[in-house]
Amino acid sequence: MAAPAMEYVQCFGRKKTAVAVTYYKRGRGLIKIYGCPIELIEPEILRFKAYEPILLLGRHRFAGVNMRIHVKGRGHYSQIYAIRQSIVDPRRYDRTLLVADPRHCEPKKFGGRGFEHCLASG
Repeated sequence: MAAPAMEYVQCFGRKKTAVAVTYYKRGRGLIKIYGCPIELIEPEILRFKAYEPILLLGRHRFAGVNMRIHVKGRGHYSQIYAIRQSIVDPRRYDRTLLVADPRHCEPKKFGGRGFEHCLASG
C-alpha cells in the first residue's frame, strides 16, 4: 500500500519584487528559511523583523506546524518583509502584517537616458 500524501498549505507574501512562499505542514513548530532555522538570520535587526508575527501572535499558535520558507527577489529588507507577510495566516488580527505594500520602483522609459547618466553628472 502507498503511504498517504503529506498535507501542506502554501501561503505567500510580497514586497516590491521579493516573493516569499511558506509551506505549512504538521510538525513540531520548526521554522526554516532555506533549510536554516529562523533564529540564525543575520543581521539581528532583520531577525527580529522576521520574528515579529510569531512574537505578536504567540509561539503557541505555531507549535504544531512546521514552516519551510523560500524567498526570491532583490533586497534583504524586501525579502524580510515578504517573509513576515507569508508567515501570518490570513485569519489573524494585525492588518499591517496581511496587506501587501503596493509601492514599486518605476521602470526606465524608452528613449530616455539611463540611470548611469544621473550618477555621472556630479
